Amino acid sequence: MTVLSVQNLGAMLGGRAVLNDISFEAGRGELIGLIGPNGAGKTTLLRSILGLAPAKGKIAFDGRDMAALRRTEKAALIAYLPQERDVAWPITVEMLVSLGRRALKAAFVGLNAHDAAKIQAAMEQMDIVGFRDRPADALSGGERARALIARVLAQDTPLILADEPVAGLDPAHQLGLMESLAAEARDGRTIIVSLHDLGLAAQYCTRLILMDRGQVVADGVPETVLTQQRLSDVYGIEAHILRLEGQFLILPKARIQR
Repeated sequence: MTVLSVQNLGAMLGGRAVLNDISFEAGRGELIGLIGPNGAGKTTLLRSILGLAPAKGKIAFDGRDMAALRRTEKAALIAYLPQERDVAWPITVEMLVSLGRRALKAAFVGLNAHDAAKIQAAMEQMDIVGFRDRPADALSGGERARALIARVLAQDTPLILADEPVAGLDPAHQLGLMESLAAEARDGRTIIVSLHDLGLAAQYCTRLILMDRGQVVADGVPETVLTQQRLSDVYGIEAHILRLEGQFLILPKARIQR
């Protein structure tokens, strides 16, 4: 079942085309990895879906025009984790995570027991319960990233968009996050996550969309998208591509001198 439909999306930044006629559909239960080199258009695509970047084309959620949705309606459908990890105010970690629930409320409406349970579950999932009372702006980069991811999970939306969520995380928390996202997808959520780590993309994503220079150059399961030819053409690298203990693995080994 189609959850998100993106049709003929185009965007300009500084007079330059950064997205060119992008079209795809995302179904319930998919964990889609948005991959491609720097400047491919991944962040602009995520921001355009949310209406945060000017774009032409049509974007629909369950057949509803995204441009016609009110703020609270959109917040109930889509949670977004941007690349930026800054926290502007010295609020507590728990308060930061609670913003995911507050986005769903009208102004001056308080949180209830259901909201509190979602906040607690998200903090447990991201292993941040132990510093719930610490100021969020005093956290390390990795801790702050986990708190912001918890905010997204607490929002409890059917669609999650995450821009480089593993950036700044240590290997154990990178794996833990990808396992959490995979579990959320198995529970029926639709998740689109931009990644530079091709190993994580190959291991955890059910589908990959490979972008280059503002265009989709491949879309499918990891084994069909991550070929030696595409890694060479798009990334300029050679890689070991193998299956080990049932897992599809990508191990970059060398740059290609052009």
